[in-house]
Amino acid sequence: AAELVESGGGSVQAGGSLRLSCAYSGLPPTYGCMAWIRQGPGKEREGVAAHEADGGDVKQIYADSVKGRFIVSKDSAKNVVYLQMDSLKPEDTAMYRCAARFRCGVNWASPSAGFPYWGQGTQVNVSS
Repeated sequence: AAELVESGGGSVQAGGSLRLSCAYSGLPPTYGCMAWIRQGPGKEREGVAAHEADGGDVKQIYADSVKGRFIVSKDSAKNVVYLQMDSLKPEDTAMYRCAARFRCGVNWASPSAGFPYWGQGTQVNVSS
């Protein structure tokens, strides 16, 4: 069975940094899209970053709200996806979950985007 386990969340002050990790196992080998999805209090679910590997083609995709501040990376040897978050803002406060599907496509960041596999999440709190 597939499993995704996040870690690395916590509480930081605005301007600080955190690195989230998502250790995964048992995913179908064709699944190339690993995304970080967050949901803050009273907010819709939002995709913030995705790492897509399609054969030899690799790309990182970001929501406008995090471009220039977050970096997504993947260590395939360790089966871990990372989200480096810098210059954190109070509005980044959310539960962050990693999710996997075959391809990211054009709607990966949408609140209604479907992902077959999800982690349980790690909480990030940013204080002003």
